Amino acid sequence: MSARPNIVLILADDLGFSDLGCYGGEIRTPNLDRLGRAGVRLSSFYNTARCSPSRASLLTGRHPHETGIGILTDDQRPWGYPGSLSPDVPTVAEHLRAAGYATCLSGKWHLAADTAVPNASWPTRKGFDEFYGILGGADDYFHPRGLFHNEERLAPPGAGFYLTTAIGDHAAEFVSKTADDGKPFFLYLAFNAPHWPLHAPEDVVAPYEELYAAGWDALRQARYARLREEGILGEESALSERDPSQPAWGDVAEKAWEARRMAVYAAQVELMDTAIGRVLDSTEAAGAAEDTLVVFLSDNGACAEELPPADAPKFRERQPQTTLDGVPMQLGNEPVIWPGAEDTFSSYGQAWANLSNTPFRLYKRWIHEGGISTPFIVSWPARRLAETSIRHTPQQLTDVLPTILEAAGVAVPGDLPGQSMLPSLAAGQAPDDGHPLFWEHIGNAGTREGQWKLVREAEQDWELYDVRTDRSELHDLAADHADVVSSLAERWEAWAQEVGVIPWPQVKAGAAPSPSTEPAGVEPRNIGRPR
Repeated sequence: MSARPNIVLILADDLGFSDLGCYGGEIRTPNLDRLGRAGVRLSSFYNTARCSPSRASLLTGRHPHETGIGILTDDQRPWGYPGSLSPDVPTVAEHLRAAGYATCLSGKWHLAADTAVPNASWPTRKGFDEFYGILGGADDYFHPRGLFHNEERLAPPGAGFYLTTAIGDHAAEFVSKTADDGKPFFLYLAFNAPHWPLHAPEDVVAPYEELYAAGWDALRQARYARLREEGILGEESALSERDPSQPAWGDVAEKAWEARRMAVYAAQVELMDTAIGRVLDSTEAAGAAEDTLVVFLSDNGACAEELPPADAPKFRERQPQTTLDGVPMQLGNEPVIWPGAEDTFSSYGQAWANLSNTPFRLYKRWIHEGGISTPFIVSWPARRLAETSIRHTPQQLTDVLPTILEAAGVAVPGDLPGQSMLPSLAAGQAPDDGHPLFWEHIGNAGTREGQWKLVREAEQDWELYDVRTDRSELHDLAADHADVVSSLAERWEAWAQEVGVIPWPQVKAGAAPSPSTEPAGVEPRNIGRPR
């Protein structure tokens, strides 16, 4: 057995705050529930509101603007960000490989502007000995066209393939092989689930259809009650009203179709949990589970994007027009398209995303709680963590790399903005207010310090919330505490200058049409802004 612990870092894609069972959800997630309830769950951990920036921050310990990826993987120079992970910013895999770890990424990268020609921003050039997965932002789950092994593009798989399952299988094989070799391992298990398109085998989808026929209103109430029962949230987090742009369930005309959309999404989450279970089983079988640090989180809040996106007119042209068998692809969110099968390409929509983010407002891309709050689970049986507990100290992605390096006994670079979470995760440690947190994405911005959270939508006025009594951001106190707004806004501006935030109006004015799978440069007010 190695003297260093093994490390498994698991990232979900577009998973909402309350989708897991141990965070109040009704989706079947027994493996993550077991891990969460036996380990430590965090109630106030934050990501960076969008896929690529969150991944860049998670892997480097820096704010995304410092890494070359401020929005997505579009090269927007000279007016914007390069859209590729900088070769000069080391990843956690580079740190750990230098310390003798075997390293593997199984899953999604989405940190390189060029996904056709191997370059310095590919995972194989950023510390990973082994890579199996996709380089882009999204792909077909049944027949991915952008599947790679190391730097070789693979032919689209045939019948019987499912990407989430394959990602888990590859990761489990890596764990088994590396444990046999006697080396400590670092596994970055980065799923693209449950990101659109809605794809899942029918036998997993069907049992959920009756469940979601109850509708989003009743299910939001039920999730909120379970969040309180689990101890994740308390009286400080009221249930926000249903997104005002969405109808009450009783007024929905196409209830069966709507229930089907959420049923496929839930199946995608369940299949991710099953894949994670396979990896956890492989650590058990290898005798490595006791001294393996496992961390689980999501890259942003739930995704309210409709397909095709109204702000990406060339979206249809960039997606496969047919299945591998030549059947025309049905792309879009219309009741005539029954999602789930390989000839469909759909998303689950705003009202269901509102359920996924219970009890918070807004979604992926925003800095309000619905955009940046993630479930966060830590398990390390060999270390004296505060097991079977919930910790409320606010922390964010920049804190993960220092935590992993400290756990591995590797020197933590002194210029990182974050701090190790191990002290706050220790048994007997009293909760505290943490350190100041900062965010910016496509002009949406915010900072949290002590009881206060200052937040704004792009080009809008600052809002101020007392998160100790109103974490759901229902009562804007900016007019009552102008001095607090001014002070926090000055600190945010200083931080933005320090990390190289490019002003959103500059990026928006210069942005060319995006070739990315996920459209960049989107007006945040275009999707689900409460009225």
